[in-house]
Formats: sequence, C-alpha cells, structure tokens
Amino acid sequence: MTIKYTPDHEWIKLDSGIATVGITHHAQDALGDVVFVDLPEVGKSYAQKDTAGVVESVKAAADVYMPVSGEVTEVNEALRADPALANTDPLGTGWFFKVKLSDVSQVEALMDETSYDKFSADH
Repeated sequence: MTIKYTPDHEWIKLDSGIATVGITHHAQDALGDVVFVDLPEVGKSYAQKDTAGVVESVKAAADVYMPVSGEVTEVNEALRADPALANTDPLGTGWFFKVKLSDVSQVEALMDETSYDKFSADH
C-alpha cells in the first residue's frame, strides 16, 4: 500500500478506491500537542484542496485539506474522542477520514515519501 503526501502536510493511503487521510509527522511536530479535531461530514463530497477539517493544538489551529476529490465515507471517531492520537500515531490510529475517490489520477500527482521528505526539510 503506497502512501502519498501533499504540500499541505496531509498523507493519503489508497486501498481499492478508498483513501485514508491524515496529517504527517512533520505537521503534528509543527503543531505541537493536538487538543481538538473538526472532522468532515460523512457523505459529503469535496473537491481537491477544499478545507475538509481543522486540527487545533496548544500552539495553533490549521486547516486539513482534501488531498483528492471524493466523498467522505468514514471519520475517525476515536480521534475525535482522543485528539492526541494525531501526535502519538499520525500515520496509524491518528488517521482523520476516509474518502471514496472520484478521480484516482489525482493521487499520482502527489509526492512520494522521498519527495515529501525533501520538501518538508526545505519548508
């Protein structure tokens, strides 16, 4: 399963047309301790780069952007109950939402891990 990354520090993991989305280690490091997440509405469709949620920490609040166009199929209720999961396991139990892609080709335009690591080191 391949993980891709956005310039806005979201990750996306594609599995059979459904993508799991969360924030990267870099994003949670920059934010500090996450204390609240606002997750998107299940069943709502978003265009790529739309604001799909908000993550708030003790230091700042940041928008979570939709990395690809599609319909939200599930949100991580465990994350809503325990926002610190975004810090402790951002690429695992700290995922934000799942989306059914409307254009799979959008995933190909995102960064792979090597490209993202270089990008995040420069930004």
